[in-house]
Amino acid sequence: MGIFTPGRRMGHEVLDEPGVSASLVARSHTDIARANLLFGGTRAVIARVKAIAPRLPQSPLVVDVGAGSGDILDAVCQTLRETGRRPRPVAVDVEVALAPSVRQRGSFFICGSIFALPLPKACADLVIAAQVVHHFPPDSLPAVFVELNRIARHAVIVSDLQRSWIAAAGLWLSSFPLGFHPVSRHDGVVSVLRGFAPDELRSFVELATGVSPDVQTHLGWRVTADWNPGHAT
Repeated sequence: MGIFTPGRRMGHEVLDEPGVSASLVARSHTDIARANLLFGGTRAVIARVKAIAPRLPQSPLVVDVGAGSGDILDAVCQTLRETGRRPRPVAVDVEVALAPSVRQRGSFFICGSIFALPLPKACADLVIAAQVVHHFPPDSLPAVFVELNRIARHAVIVSDLQRSWIAAAGLWLSSFPLGFHPVSRHDGVVSVLRGFAPDELRSFVELATGVSPDVQTHLGWRVTADWNPGHAT
């Protein structure tokens, strides 16, 4: 790894613990949504949605896995509407406390695990996983990518953090004037150090799915990988 890119380290995120209060989950995801908007998480996904939109039908079923409060899914659907499409948004998250926020944004909510998504094969025209896959250690990642690939019909977009000391320091420092909760600050830094170099993300996808993804880097230390699942119907 380069001087500004540490080796991947899993660390410990508070929100990954069982029994975290619903109020803390909601507060931290408010901070996460702001970070997505300000630091490039939303922009990275939207850039790739615009690129693959011509491959999608007029009324695409869009499934956001690990959707959090549904902020990125909301932005994706707005982008698709601007292309004349009528997206049908579905948010999947293991944290049921996020359901009210998702529903307020007009999306359908399903509580489910990324390792066993409660959806049939090739049911979703577009599958998104944003700022999610960094939560999992290397030995768990193949199962994650297999599930994302399984439920997708036309495209999968994975967007995550590009690991960097600069990004970690920048998030830490900016979290104070932005008024982030201490848990959001802690978990945000851990998340950055759990992130991926572009070649790492490409390798994980290829090994799990047999498909070579289109990998891009974006402003704000973001990296995306998108691909056609190969079982379009």
